[in-house]
Amino acid sequence: MPRLLGVDIPGEKRIEASLPYIYGIGPKTAKRMLEQANIDPNIRARDLSQGQISEIISIITSSKLLIEGDLRRELQGNLKRLQAINCYRGIRHRRSLPVRGQRTSTNARTRKGPRKTVGVQRAKDKK
Repeated sequence: MPRLLGVDIPGEKRIEASLPYIYGIGPKTAKRMLEQANIDPNIRARDLSQGQISEIISIITSSKLLIEGDLRRELQGNLKRLQAINCYRGIRHRRSLPVRGQRTSTNARTRKGPRKTVGVQRAKDKK
């Protein structure tokens, strides 16, 4: 199981499918990086030589891609900024409601969570 930039990538998969296990690298970016490094995308990750691994790492660092912790930190900072300035999107994030204009009357269960049934309380002496 090779380790790239602090992330274990699966060794039994093709390197083209293993690179997206790094947060911030998708399939297209992985394919482009392998073309730059002249590495066959069909080779298994465990079969990479140390030179090929260092070549991939140098391409990632030279392209100034935000990956893993830095990318997560930036996204969290963006959310905190939206919430701090009390813009519409920030308020929707704070209330755990859909942010991009979806309806909430019937759907949005993924964002809102499971239904919370609200029942009516009866007075004990009335009947």
